Amino acid sequence: MLRLRAAYEFFWRVFRLGPKTVNPLLTQINECINEEQIFDIVGKNKTKLSEKHVGYACKILWQFQKEKPDLMRNILYVRDHPQFLTLRILAKDKIELMDDDILVDVLHAMLRFAVEAHDPLIEHLVMEAWRRIERFDFKMLSKFSTCLAYQQMHFSPLMGKIADIVNRNLDSMQDLRTLSVLMVNISSVISQNFCERLVNKTELLLDTTDPLHFNSSIRIMQFLRNIRYNYLPLLEKCNHMFISNTKQLNLNTLSLILALYQSLQFNNFPFQILAREKLSKMIALYYDPASFVKLFVALGPLAGPTEEKEIASILYKYLHVYKPVELAQITKSLIHLNLHNSEFFIILRDLLLSHLKNNVIPGEISMLVHVIATLPFPHLDELGLSRVEPILPQCSLSDLCTLASSLSKWFQYDHSYLDNIKLLPQLSAYAYRRLQKANNLNVLWEELKYVHGEWFEEELLEETILTLQRLADQITYRNITNLTTFIVKTSYLSPPMLDKVASVTIQQINKIHPLALHSILLPFSVLNYDPPQKDEFFGTCIQHLNSHLSLFEPHILVFLGFTLALSEYFPEDLIKEIFNIKFLAKLDSQLQYLPSFLNMRTHSRLMEFNRAVCLECPEFEIPWFHHDYCQQQYNKVNSSITVIQHKIYKMLGKILGGPNYVKPSALTPYGYTVDFEYILDKKKKPLPYRSQLEVLNKLSCVHWGPDTDNSRSELPPGTQRVALEFLDSRAFCKNISHLKGRSAMKKRHLEILGYRVIQIPYVVWNSMELSTKNARMEYLREHLFAEAKS
Repeated sequence: MLRLRAAYEFFWRVFRLGPKTVNPLLTQINECINEEQIFDIVGKNKTKLSEKHVGYACKILWQFQKEKPDLMRNILYVRDHPQFLTLRILAKDKIELMDDDILVDVLHAMLRFAVEAHDPLIEHLVMEAWRRIERFDFKMLSKFSTCLAYQQMHFSPLMGKIADIVNRNLDSMQDLRTLSVLMVNISSVISQNFCERLVNKTELLLDTTDPLHFNSSIRIMQFLRNIRYNYLPLLEKCNHMFISNTKQLNLNTLSLILALYQSLQFNNFPFQILAREKLSKMIALYYDPASFVKLFVALGPLAGPTEEKEIASILYKYLHVYKPVELAQITKSLIHLNLHNSEFFIILRDLLLSHLKNNVIPGEISMLVHVIATLPFPHLDELGLSRVEPILPQCSLSDLCTLASSLSKWFQYDHSYLDNIKLLPQLSAYAYRRLQKANNLNVLWEELKYVHGEWFEEELLEETILTLQRLADQITYRNITNLTTFIVKTSYLSPPMLDKVASVTIQQINKIHPLALHSILLPFSVLNYDPPQKDEFFGTCIQHLNSHLSLFEPHILVFLGFTLALSEYFPEDLIKEIFNIKFLAKLDSQLQYLPSFLNMRTHSRLMEFNRAVCLECPEFEIPWFHHDYCQQQYNKVNSSITVIQHKIYKMLGKILGGPNYVKPSALTPYGYTVDFEYILDKKKKPLPYRSQLEVLNKLSCVHWGPDTDNSRSELPPGTQRVALEFLDSRAFCKNISHLKGRSAMKKRHLEILGYRVIQIPYVVWNSMELSTKNARMEYLREHLFAEAKS
């Protein structure tokens, strides 16, 4: 088999060389099947080798390496071979004689064989290529830009020159492979307008590209990541390429694609299923540490119980060989998998600490501090802490927030660290400084993307919102979902920000991808906010949605339906799309592959949307088919009464005439649970629950059941059910006592069901005015019969 492969490779090279090749030395080089034969020819023919021989020898040497698996490559052996040094000397002497393609090929081969960028040969090759650059064709320009990227010259004037050439000639470029390589390499030195031109050009070329050329799609995604632009139409086309070529995707490409998806915050259910199946089959194939860590990190978020137990058993053997970034990735995946192995975590923690003590890179230090803090046994000694303070001036907002959250956790876990608590004010000061200097919304978002936690909300949230309001004029269709995601995550109601979001959406709706609609609508629904152009804003979004219903995954449509229902919008097309047998069957088949948390959330949102449509739009005649589901959820969550509920229950009993006059954790029709329910007759006097006596006998271990036919019989005329709700901080916006969408919807629905609803905010119940039992009793008495007094 190996002989056949060697023969095939030989004939491929002969074919590439072509019938015009008559030079004996070129023919000899072409007939070589390994590095030693090449070096033998070089050693015997030093004085005869021309620039063409040198170029071709370098090219074939690299071709041999490309044909080997990663672990079989011997790059350093080739680089340090005496005859490779001969080739380097000859190449340097013949630079000016080289054709353009030979010049670039030699530069590329030397860099791939790890010749240092400051080596005189490399410097001379780069300078000569710069001198000729205007006459390079696109393919050579692409390869030369890759050579500059190998040398970390992404921001160099020379890369800027290449970008200028591409800009001037973009309309004539038709080869997507060449263009995609150039796009990745010049992405650090191009303007926003040029980015948009490249995206548009790429989108056109992708439609005519052979699906087998999926590597171009990977590079396109790398380009989008580099310019921080999750442009959904292009991402979807790339995703289609990957799905069409699943059989050709190996571990390296799968792990890279999944990492790019995560960075671009792009999810595709069909691809995740295919990736999980393919990666799961690879577990038994990869045992070398480098490959296995890729497999573990890629499969971890997608893995089921079987894959988790295989992975964890193999990983144990390789911990000591991994680098800091790999260990951090492993730790995050292990936490995600909920692995229970204290010995394993202690070994992992000690390895992470040893890397932290020797590290000087700000991003890696904050990463290591963070992952150590997430372990079941967080620990940081003085030497580890000493790595933090010197890097603070170089840290991003994300790094500062990560450090602050992690250090706060440590200080709480081990009070011996309290002498170092002075670090927290320093972190706040540096973070404030970064916010006040921020002048670019897109750059700021990159620092805010992963910021979260109590420290951020307490120390930086107000200042961050002020900064975002200051930069609001930079909001466009490209970054609008970044902003709305942040608003939802923080629950901070900023009318100026949301008004700007609504305005940009209305003006640029044709540029907004339909899949972005849910993210845009969410803050308005969650925070229960109506912009000045409410009907125009929601109408525009709904019209855009109706035109593209077929694009959405089933669970996303369910989320969209519920989000719109929160704001009292019920698009008929969307309702008909969701509530039919075919759709629900498709959704059901999808749910088994979704992560458990997303599965549960989808079930819940479908029930809530079903309830909202039944109650608010009876004209659609959609059946209520979640009675059993609600009963099951109620039994899981409300099996017993809390201490606080018990105290309030006793207070209500005293006011209403006895404990059998009030029902805690009452299950209403259509599946709502209210904290307390009681009934007033037409004279506004409390009525007892007939079934309540049975419960009172077991008050010490109360288990609250749902309404039965007897307990929820038809009420006499004039009587009224009252729902009493105690609202905690989750029911309100972060910065003001403004009721959020879910609590507002619940009140609306309970009133449709015939309840009078009393909602008592936590800030009132826990206020100084109600700090005594008597004050609380009087407050309750006033509100329980408020309608009777009015």
